[in-house]
Amino acid sequence: MAMIPNGVDVPANLNRIDRRADLRLLFIGRLDPKKGIESLLAACSLIDSVPPWHLAIAGGGSPEYVSQLKERIHALGIEQKVELVGEVLAEAKKRLFESSDVALVPSYTENFAIVVAEALAHGVPVIASKGTPWNRLEEMKCGLWVDNDPVTLADAILRISTMPLQDMGLIGREWMQKEFSWRSVSEKMLDLYRQCASNDEANEAG
Repeated sequence: MAMIPNGVDVPANLNRIDRRADLRLLFIGRLDPKKGIESLLAACSLIDSVPPWHLAIAGGGSPEYVSQLKERIHALGIEQKVELVGEVLAEAKKRLFESSDVALVPSYTENFAIVVAEALAHGVPVIASKGTPWNRLEEMKCGLWVDNDPVTLADAILRISTMPLQDMGLIGREWMQKEFSWRSVSEKMLDLYRQCASNDEANEAG
């Protein structure tokens, strides 16, 4: 059995927008309870004014769930620091990554979580939950892989805020280019086909 990873577009050029004050946090994806957004909001409410932070939540969901998120944000008293930006696509999505410091993926369960690869491809370090298969984030020194309860997430945000985020982003981008770019994935697929063909020929000869 062989496992070939999903591919990700790695932009040829980035126009990173430097951080000035707030730690710019980003959640991007479908707005759904399985994504752990409520845990992320609760985590953010635990963070005092140091470091100052701002959370952008990008993505679409059912009107009922979006309304619940707005109510939760208000109840936690963080409406001045959290922005629901709706769905972003193409160039708007690229700009959002370029103006973010850390991407957060606090899902309860994910098969792959393509947004992790997308964030890294845009030079953005990631905090991903253990409900995602991205345990190599810490090994590769481009993010954290943690439980998604609010206290643990808040601690992870505080920890990563003191790390060299720009360097981590570059490392993550290089990782995506090496192992998850479409060229890399295509080469893995071709190698697998060649191996299968070679095995078939060997079996026929035997």
